[in-house]
Amino acid sequence: MLERSMLMTIIMAFLIAALLSPIMIPFLRRLKFGQSIRKEGPKSHQKKSGTPTMGGVMILVSIMVTTLVMTGKFSTPTMETYLLLFVTLGYGVIGFLDDFIKVVMKRNLGLTSKQKLLGQLVVAIIFFYFLNKMGFSTYIKIPGTEFSIDIGWTYIILLIFMLVGASNAVNLTDGLDGLLAGTAAISFGAFAILAWNASQYEVAIFSVAVVGSVLGFLVFNAHPAKVFMGDTGSLALGGAIAAVAILLKLEVLLVMIGGVFVIETLSVIIQVISFKTTGKRVFKMSPLHHHYELVGWSEWRVVTTFWFIGLLFACIGIYLEVWI
Repeated sequence: MLERSMLMTIIMAFLIAALLSPIMIPFLRRLKFGQSIRKEGPKSHQKKSGTPTMGGVMILVSIMVTTLVMTGKFSTPTMETYLLLFVTLGYGVIGFLDDFIKVVMKRNLGLTSKQKLLGQLVVAIIFFYFLNKMGFSTYIKIPGTEFSIDIGWTYIILLIFMLVGASNAVNLTDGLDGLLAGTAAISFGAFAILAWNASQYEVAIFSVAVVGSVLGFLVFNAHPAKVFMGDTGSLALGGAIAAVAILLKLEVLLVMIGGVFVIETLSVIIQVISFKTTGKRVFKMSPLHHHYELVGWSEWRVVTTFWFIGLLFACIGIYLEVWI
């Protein structure tokens, strides 16, 4: 019964996202919700200018509807389910505002960094407030060991760092056709397996719903992309994966399963520090996926290579949690 519910969840989420896209893409095009391409980015990306963005709306609708319907069929939605949906929608709204300002108000940078950070902090603090009311444990576990440590009140600092950091890291990864959709499907798939293994079926249903949603979106986002998810989708997915890791008490393991996101973020940090301290760039361009484009890799080769690396990280993460 449970296995069938998971299969139905991924199929339902996939179909909602895949069927919504042909309706939404022409609508976004008519509204002139087209992507603006940075002039300093790879020249090959200029041809993508005008491609409809804010496609993350389809992902959000699919995740919300599928999670509520399938959780309702399996059992009564729990506070964990509502918290996952709250974080996903909260970060999605921040991303939507950012995208709206970029494409409609023609401010290429969207929300200011302070405005975006404030929104991310508010969602994170509300999330922690309800977790605390539920008596949520403040210990963290070291993967592959029996060791755990209670970090007490400093857990809120970790939680905020995870939510804000993950949403921004995932956002940085959304730079090539299908790159984020594929890596997100792999990462959430890994967490779905771990949630199932821990008998946290509501978290598993949510994670599987995300997998189905991004795969349905990938049908239209794979190279050459007909639509981009924008910050609406990337910030929502980043917040969601951090929230899943927190609810599963796999905070540390997020670094492994989300390894591609970590590497992309580190490439930006290294590039900035190197340029500011030495005046030299370590990479031809950051985030890292652009570096490989500029050394001559095709976009599809970069994307599939990063998918494969993401799959390796996910398998290692599952191994550390389940078999060690």
